[in-house]
Amino acid sequence: MSSWPRPVPLIGDPSSASQRSADPAGWAMPAADRDALHRVLAARRDVRRFRPDPVPADVLERVLGAAHAAPSVGHSQPWRFVVVSDAGMRDRAAVLTDRERLRQAALLEPDAGRRLLDLQLEGVREAPLGVVVCCDRRTPASGVLGRATFPDADLWSCAAAIENLWLAARAEGLGTGWVTLFRPEELAGLLHLPDGVVTLGWLCLGWPDERPPEPGLQRAGWSRRLPLADVVLTDRWPAEEAAPLPPPSRLRAPDQAAVVAAHDQADRLLTPPGSLGVLDRAVDRVVALGGGAVTGGVLVLVGADHPVTAHGISAYDPGTTRDVVAAAVAGAALGVSAARAAGLGATVVDAGIAGEPVDGALAVRPDGPRGDLVGSAAMTDADTGALLEAGRRLGSAAAAEGLVVLGEVGVGNTTVAAALACGLLGLDPAEVVGLGAGADSAMVDRKSAVVAAAVRRARADRADLGTDPASALAELGGPEIAVLAGVALGAAAAGGVVVLDGFAASLAGLVAMLTEPAAQACLVAGQRSRERGHDVVLQHLGLEPLLDLRMRAGEGAGAALAAGLLLQGLRVRRETARVDS
Repeated sequence: MSSWPRPVPLIGDPSSASQRSADPAGWAMPAADRDALHRVLAARRDVRRFRPDPVPADVLERVLGAAHAAPSVGHSQPWRFVVVSDAGMRDRAAVLTDRERLRQAALLEPDAGRRLLDLQLEGVREAPLGVVVCCDRRTPASGVLGRATFPDADLWSCAAAIENLWLAARAEGLGTGWVTLFRPEELAGLLHLPDGVVTLGWLCLGWPDERPPEPGLQRAGWSRRLPLADVVLTDRWPAEEAAPLPPPSRLRAPDQAAVVAAHDQADRLLTPPGSLGVLDRAVDRVVALGGGAVTGGVLVLVGADHPVTAHGISAYDPGTTRDVVAAAVAGAALGVSAARAAGLGATVVDAGIAGEPVDGALAVRPDGPRGDLVGSAAMTDADTGALLEAGRRLGSAAAAEGLVVLGEVGVGNTTVAAALACGLLGLDPAEVVGLGAGADSAMVDRKSAVVAAAVRRARADRADLGTDPASALAELGGPEIAVLAGVALGAAAAGGVVVLDGFAASLAGLVAMLTEPAAQACLVAGQRSRERGHDVVLQHLGLEPLLDLRMRAGEGAGAALAAGLLLQGLRVRRETARVDS
């Protein structure tokens, strides 16, 4: 393939993947800069004694500029710096610190309290400037990227600003002392802060009247710096103090080199990185797994009936499952037709269709009793294990053909999927029960009641419902979901790529991921269906779907269409011009 000159952006990062690969440490500062930084870090001190000389305005601006350059979660910049130079304000603040110093000393043992009173813990009166770092928390956490999961990340960002200020001040020869001998509400009242704005204490800033060679509290014998080895842990908390280790994993996601190589490959195309959006991410995932040359694949379509339909939770007669699977064997069902249009083969599996096995389908059926979820478990533990294992074998073989596309057929299985989602994720039925195919509001009410009753029974019968995916499958799942979960695990173990379809098929992917977390790296969300619970499951999987067509089809039709798009994306990646550097 011909090589083309690499377009170099006039703004942003001008480097290329080739340059970064050739010199991974090329972003390092010169040695003199690095050594200077480490000298500043080592020389930072909490200063308590100050000279009265003023701090020049340009020096103060540089120090505050360094604080404002701190990292902030979601680039939220929640810090506000109240610079206090008014003598009367400093005097009132000093009274607050004096009070709090006595209060804290009274809480200690007598000897420790006297030692605390001997220490100079602040320089509010002496320092020419006070800088109160405030955090404006009035933006809802959900509105800031990164704070929905860690709501206090805005406070951490302000702490990072304090550290930047402190180091910049030390480089200028200024002293900084962080004073927290305040009742937060009293300091906030002194500064007239509005509701929702909080302080992280008072920073004394000025020319130091001491040049301590080591931290003050360490010098005073109050404490000492721990050895680095005492505070660095590897991978997890020490086993003797932590929760039991999870079972050993048999799978590994692609290693860092493979993931980075996939990004490098995309960076060398004659197009801006990420130009195909979500499709580019999916292609990267396939390439990292070694599937860049894949040109086809197979739909694994698994059908089963469900005793739960006796509770009137489906708009279709259970016999429809057999009809669809028979049509799939004949090559005429929607999912198989969509697979054929995408250049995929098809394997049709009878995982428990009522009556005799479907002619032409691969029979992988449970032997034991089947329950209606409400009064008894969906399957026996033995059948669940056998179905998972059979699915693993199917998945391993299917991975050799390219993409492995999951599809299911089963009247009533959106109810099964909702119950299983509740059992696995601890959800309320209202969060996951939807219309299914052709249902009305009265039927949705019945589905919700059935799911709630099934989950109550299962939780009472199984303490490990939310921690053991196989137990949840046995209690609340279906044979087709068990087989597809096994297919996902088998394909992942073989290094294959698994394309998920709708709600029930995505539950199979979730079971696979909860069984073997590394399996997630092999999963691609083909579509987001209209089922209410599907989006919840995709979020737990951490997957963004390729298609969002509000489909209700099932049968793997949406996943087959997405697989066709993914195969086209791989072809585009292979055939697009490369740049020369």
